[in-house]
Amino acid sequence: MGKLTVISFWFVLVVRLVTAADLVDESVLKSFSQEISGEAAKRNLEYIVRQHRMRGSRGYIAAAEFIADELRKYGLEDVRIEQLPADGKIFYGTQRSRPAWNAEFAELWEMRKTPQGLVRESRLASWDATPLALAQDSESGEVTTFLIDVGNGILDSDYAGKDVRNKLVLAAQQPEAVARIAIEKLGAAGIISYAQNQRQAWWGENENLLRWGHLGTFAAKPAFAFMFTLKQARAFQQRLAAGEQILLHAKVIAGKTNAAYQVVTATIPGSDPVLKDQEIVFSCHLDHPRPGANDNASGCATILEIARAYAKLIAEKKIERPARTLRFAWPPEIEGTLAFLTAREDIRKRIKSAIHLDMVGGGPETKAVFHITRGPASRPSFIYDVADYFGKFVNRETALFADSGSAAFPLNSPDGGKEPLRAELAHFSMGSDHEIYAESSFGIPAIYFNDWPDRYIHTNFDTSANIDSTKLKRAGFIGAVTANFLANVTPNDADKLQQLFKACAVERLAQAFDRSLRLNSDNAKKVQGFRIWYERAIIKSLKDYIDLPDSFGADSERFLGTLQPVVGEPVALEPSGSSPVYERNPEIKGPMTAFGYGYLEDKLGSEKSKALRFPKHHGFWAEAGVYSYEALNFVDGLRTVREIRDLLSGAYGPVPEDMIQEYFAALESIGVIRKR
Repeated sequence: MGKLTVISFWFVLVVRLVTAADLVDESVLKSFSQEISGEAAKRNLEYIVRQHRMRGSRGYIAAAEFIADELRKYGLEDVRIEQLPADGKIFYGTQRSRPAWNAEFAELWEMRKTPQGLVRESRLASWDATPLALAQDSESGEVTTFLIDVGNGILDSDYAGKDVRNKLVLAAQQPEAVARIAIEKLGAAGIISYAQNQRQAWWGENENLLRWGHLGTFAAKPAFAFMFTLKQARAFQQRLAAGEQILLHAKVIAGKTNAAYQVVTATIPGSDPVLKDQEIVFSCHLDHPRPGANDNASGCATILEIARAYAKLIAEKKIERPARTLRFAWPPEIEGTLAFLTAREDIRKRIKSAIHLDMVGGGPETKAVFHITRGPASRPSFIYDVADYFGKFVNRETALFADSGSAAFPLNSPDGGKEPLRAELAHFSMGSDHEIYAESSFGIPAIYFNDWPDRYIHTNFDTSANIDSTKLKRAGFIGAVTANFLANVTPNDADKLQQLFKACAVERLAQAFDRSLRLNSDNAKKVQGFRIWYERAIIKSLKDYIDLPDSFGADSERFLGTLQPVVGEPVALEPSGSSPVYERNPEIKGPMTAFGYGYLEDKLGSEKSKALRFPKHHGFWAEAGVYSYEALNFVDGLRTVREIRDLLSGAYGPVPEDMIQEYFAALESIGVIRKR
């Protein structure tokens, strides 16, 4: 039998196995599908989007208190808002705490000279009207001065022949990058940025998008910055190019104060005397500017709705109380999660897995595609297969409903869409709190529900009008039933899990075979070697939840053995005496880049960190940043650099060993890792 024929045979088997792997009773699925409400989630979302939710700000606190009040109404237990001090000096692992930021007032006016003096011509930006018009971490200032166009504003050449001292500069890039030259080196009075939205197919098309702007929290010199739409910026550029002088008046009352990270948290305690000390956590991030509907009021409102539905179904005895405890957490993005897991080690030790929701409600106008994203290759776990299973289930049911108007689980809201979900079952990508849970300091496998692309992310168009209540319901359903299975899984589920494992392993090994065809022999073997290692690690991950029968491992090994002729014999991932071994410093927890602060850049120095090649490396199957994140995850005091190179190459595509060694030497110099 040829390889392609064998693969075809196994794909037929996959269909049978996936259909056979009924992980939960239909009555449980029905209960959640009937109770979880996309309309209720969207109603809560509409309150959250009214708040400008910067870390520690009044708007953030209002949103946090609203969520805590709702949780108490829903009957959850241990509802509280954790207060974790943040003053710019305290560190939580690799996160330098960032003080709270509030704005009282900000306006930008064009001025006109008259015989009677200066008068206001037109208001160009207002904090009260549109908080996004003021860049985050702006400081107080007031000035009446002229506007100078500096192009991108991030290179010395952008300022050639231009006197920007005490002027306002108009720049295309983010204020933080512009400030390093315009403010700190050349003495500009402030910045007006028209930085565009994050790059995707629709980048720069909509001239009316106002982008969320940032200044550096720990910048050497205080500054303020306003944000313009592309339409505003182009109009001013035309006037400046024609030789017109533009006089502006800016006034900002804003700044940072020592305060705290607030993390809302609550639980549904488990029922099992032993297992209740283990937790499944629902995660999101509460911070972001107003409106911030999909990013990330959608995730916040959806896990709030999961909490409500779960508590109500238990109270009505429609489902059993979970054996393990369910925890729900609403922190500031990345920095709050890192602070929470570092400061509350007692909770962190109880968490078995995380289900993270960040952007889960984008309607058709956003062009969003919903993803169920696996954890990193360095953290294999069966929980990803469970989430994939329920994602496929919802894909099938909602497609059937869209095609025929009838399905057992249509999972649509009366005021929402009826389109099929078409969730992408995706490989690991970075960009949210899931990467903190899965980082090797904490080692918690995390599933990531997210929309991408979203053409309105971080703009004034990310409004509740663009949120689909049907999608909120579907994301909530997948999250709830996944958590329900993980919270209740027992040794009695071993047969179901083995069927699921085999089905998913066939798909992954077939993909490995396809990938290996594009590579030379040596790198193809790395792909094959990684994949067999990964499948064995998936089996081991089950032992964190249940006691497996002796036959489970042997049967799984026999199964993998039957597939090896298809993907080829893997290269042995064995340590080499000529390649060094590193271990983590347990005192330094977290990734090398957190939020608004880079540990590596700070400790190593800006120039040295920029010179490192590895953080910028991207491969066939990974974006820049994934390799360096994963390399540190693979450091365990046992693997050599060469072995880590092989694992990274197998998972994400070839990478040179010397690039990894250069990076590890830098980490060693700042005490993050050390040679064995």
